[in-house]
Amino acid sequence: MTAPLLLAASGGIGETARNVGEQFGFNVVLFTSQFISFLIVAYLLNRFAYRPIVQVLEARRAKIAESLENAEKIKQQLAEAEARHAEILAQANAEAQKMIEEARTSAAALSEKRLQQAIADAEGIVAKANESIAQERERVFADLRKEVGRLVVDTTAKVTGKVLSAEDRQRLNDEAARQIAA
Repeated sequence: MTAPLLLAASGGIGETARNVGEQFGFNVVLFTSQFISFLIVAYLLNRFAYRPIVQVLEARRAKIAESLENAEKIKQQLAEAEARHAEILAQANAEAQKMIEEARTSAAALSEKRLQQAIADAEGIVAKANESIAQERERVFADLRKEVGRLVVDTTAKVTGKVLSAEDRQRLNDEAARQIAA
């Protein structure tokens, strides 16, 4: 028989469902008790198992979010610390370069000062030497004049064969000195 004919012959859809249920061993009372048991177990699982697990998962999720946030803060602080470190290092390098330049400038100035002092000392030594040479020259010339004058007087006395007076000697000495000076 076909399905519509069965429905019409058995007295409707409800009757057909009951027949099918009975053929498969369906019991309404048993089904209702199992349904109520399922609802009780579902409620208990929801209340005592699912909610605590969800709360633990939420707590873990919050901890993970907080840890990620802290990690991001730490990364930012590390980046700031590295930036400060680089800045301090750059300042230290700049100060070191400045100190090196100041030391070079100071060394150059000191070297120049010592060079000028050495030049001044050398010029002083040369001036003293020139002065000493000039004094020695004057002394030598004075000695030479006396000696030449004496020689001229002696030679003149010997050539002329007469004894010269003090006045003649002085005149001959003066004349010889003029000729040597010229």
